[in-house]
Amino acid sequence: MGLATVGLTHSFAEISFAEVGELEQERLYLESEILSEYSFEDIVGKSAALRKVLEQVAIVAPTGSTVLLHGETGTGKELLARAIHNLSPRRQRAFVRLNCAAIPSGLVESELFGHEKGAFTGALMQKQGRFELADHGTLFLDEIGDISLELQPKLLRALQEREFERLGSTKTIRVDVRLIAATHRDLQSMIRNNQFREDLFYRLNVFPIEIPPLRERREDIPLLVHHFVLRHSRQMQKRVKFVPKQAMEALVNAEWPGNIRELENFIERCVIFTRGDELNVPCAELRRSAAPAPSTFEQAERQIIIQALKAASGRIAGQGGAAERLGLKRTTLQNKMYKLNISRACYAV
Repeated sequence: MGLATVGLTHSFAEISFAEVGELEQERLYLESEILSEYSFEDIVGKSAALRKVLEQVAIVAPTGSTVLLHGETGTGKELLARAIHNLSPRRQRAFVRLNCAAIPSGLVESELFGHEKGAFTGALMQKQGRFELADHGTLFLDEIGDISLELQPKLLRALQEREFERLGSTKTIRVDVRLIAATHRDLQSMIRNNQFREDLFYRLNVFPIEIPPLRERREDIPLLVHHFVLRHSRQMQKRVKFVPKQAMEALVNAEWPGNIRELENFIERCVIFTRGDELNVPCAELRRSAAPAPSTFEQAERQIIIQALKAASGRIAGQGGAAERLGLKRTTLQNKMYKLNISRACYAV
């Protein structure tokens, strides 16, 4: 995934290169621009939506405050977390990651806080938890919404008091950890359904950052295609020189429900099938599909408002404006837009 405000001049229709060497030169130029302005790596893009996220990252990184990253699967939450760490005073210390959804719920507590030998069946030796490993560094908890209700009070105490006990121990361990959490789930909806503690949410939600899905930053797709074609061509020792116009149009217009991760996997498959210097893109697989169905009322409402704003060419009030189309007062619509974090970048056409 990538973030950058630099603007390499690729059209949406076609990227053409005479030599792989030229492609490499453009990559180096892009990286140098990113590094000189933002000190970010592996971050590619130039859209307004992405620029907003980039600015938020640059603001919060030096502060040490807790950050909550919210975005769909595949939008690059871990890359953003690493960028925050790398821009912070803690960059010389450890960046420790834990995916809360990838570990059985019964083992998450041990992974977070560690355990003593014999604390439970299978605990054959003492083990440090992620909080200890991240002392004076950054702890990134991915899929924070998957932490069980039983464990949430212990996590809240560790964040507020900066102390905890290992499983099987009464000794209090104190740490200095900067937390970055991430989720694709609607935590406020989970609070209403008694699935997530409200006090923990407020502790995590100190500085929330909403990461836009790829379909809301289509102008970044040619740059991302360029980036992934280069990366996988080099790995496979191939010399892919250009992307056909029709193929690039199909890539830009596809929905990409899996976002950047899906795009990269698709480009990797294209490079595998490519035999010559023209990227082999199976355009039939890229027919524009319907956007994924919203899973909550808030998401459905957000989607309807964005559609109305797009249909009104971004106009909120007046005849034919989004407020009139939705049967709402202008102030009511603006309040809903604020509540649902709908910025101009979400409905720019």
